[in-house]
Amino acid sequence: MRGGVTFNVRDYDVARQTFRWANATAELVGPGGLNIADLAVLRHAKTATANKVALRWRGKHGQTQDITYRELADSTARFGNALHALGVTRGDVVLALCPRIPALYATALGTLAIQAVFSPLFAAFGPEPIVTRIQAASGTVLVTTSSLYARKVAPIRDRLTTLRHVLVVDDGAGIPEGTLDWNAITASASPDLDVEPTAADTLALLHFTSGTTGRPKAAMHVHAAVVAHHATARMVLDLHRDDVFWCTADPGWVTGTSYGLIAPLVHGVTCLVDEADFVAERWYELLERERVTVWYTAPTAIRMLMKAGADLARKHDLSALRVAASVGEALPADAVRWGADVLGIPFLDNWWQTETGGIMVANLPCMDVRPGSMGKPLPGIEAAIVDVAADGTVTTLSAASVGQLALKTGWPSMFRGYLHEDARYAKCFAGEWYLTGDLARRDDDGYFWFVGRSDDVIKSAGHLIGPFEVESALLAHPKVAEVAVIGIPHPVAGEIVKAFVALKPGFAPSDALRDELVAHARRSLGPAVAPRELAFLAEVPRTRSGKIMRRLLRTRELGLPEGDLSTLENAP
Repeated sequence: MRGGVTFNVRDYDVARQTFRWANATAELVGPGGLNIADLAVLRHAKTATANKVALRWRGKHGQTQDITYRELADSTARFGNALHALGVTRGDVVLALCPRIPALYATALGTLAIQAVFSPLFAAFGPEPIVTRIQAASGTVLVTTSSLYARKVAPIRDRLTTLRHVLVVDDGAGIPEGTLDWNAITASASPDLDVEPTAADTLALLHFTSGTTGRPKAAMHVHAAVVAHHATARMVLDLHRDDVFWCTADPGWVTGTSYGLIAPLVHGVTCLVDEADFVAERWYELLERERVTVWYTAPTAIRMLMKAGADLARKHDLSALRVAASVGEALPADAVRWGADVLGIPFLDNWWQTETGGIMVANLPCMDVRPGSMGKPLPGIEAAIVDVAADGTVTTLSAASVGQLALKTGWPSMFRGYLHEDARYAKCFAGEWYLTGDLARRDDDGYFWFVGRSDDVIKSAGHLIGPFEVESALLAHPKVAEVAVIGIPHPVAGEIVKAFVALKPGFAPSDALRDELVAHARRSLGPAVAPRELAFLAEVPRTRSGKIMRRLLRTRELGLPEGDLSTLENAP
């Protein structure tokens, strides 16, 4: 129990023994089958939940709008009918290039309600990644804003040959010629929509990966994923009906769709949606003023809050907060402890991928938290550390051994393919195991510890070194704000560790500080693991979803082609 609320999962071991995906499915399936939009909003409009606030929207210029489940259901149905009137049918792909505005949520839900496929695009993308993704998806409809259209879509419109319609939300720039007014066609459509029974394996979502290791892939997810979204949000985020929930991820990424839109609405909770970009003071004000009870954010944001200092956090009443969770990349132990010290509760790290569609390994609120650990596999998920031989034979490794994290197939939100890339999809599996591409280890008590991406791990003089371990050690130094670690070729050792460090404000790069940081890492890690080289950067390159782009550092270090940079934070 925390904050007077009893945890949904009180005993991890009991939950693992009793949980069944079949029961979780039976709990949700209704007249609309497993239709995500029906379960997330339309069914609520027929119950006492109808007048409850679904979306508590806060605009970047101070606007506020509270949208009830009844109102969201109305706009969902109208948009679905508007798509029907435009000739959109089951399986057609509708893409959204929008900031976090109310129309984005109605677009997603209305698309899913008629069994079309929703594919979100991050609003900060430039024209080229937009072209790449729309062409790859064979997109039929694009929803965007008038200003985004003018800056990013109009210059490439003639290259978007699959698009039949562009619908524009007027944000002050007017409705451009050759587009349709989103508000007008939605308002004129009928609010009555009969959702056809939706089979579990009906394609629902197309998520492009963030591309840390190369060109982005389009992962295909089905309506049955809603079962995993619902169950995992109950177990990990501990959602209760009276919660005010804030997922800070943009719906342009899988977290923002799975847990910023679908999971909380299926649970019938109130979701805070903030249109503005990160500002530490604003975030604390929102947490305090909106009385957020469950907060789901990312390590990048946590590091920025830590950088802003504990005093800023302590100026605000955050007593309503009872669960704070993190995802996106591994969370260093010092960030977990910082949450406990400054917020009064630790950040609960969890692990999953675009391909898994939902949380797979996590620190549940009822568990003892081990700072730096991913946690344990969720009830219903079988995970193992494995070695895969050249012939595809899978060997499960013992505790403490480093190997590839693998998941036994069969959970509802598992991706069903990479669009138009069957061979690439097949390589992700060995028998009944999904091979995640992440290296990890498991301790004697069943906690999993992230080591790094298999293509990021450094092999130096016979040692297998995970970049996260080295990065965590350097982040513990009081002058360090960000770290990224790669391996670079060495004629004797094969590879050596090189660290790239961004400093906190008030500290400047110098040879003396470089020596100090290397010495700190050697004391913490030992000379075999510590970096042999260290360089200073103004900032560590990350994807827009917060993941370190080690690939980019490696290619720049070796003078190789940089490849796709569409997901690089602050990309042109």
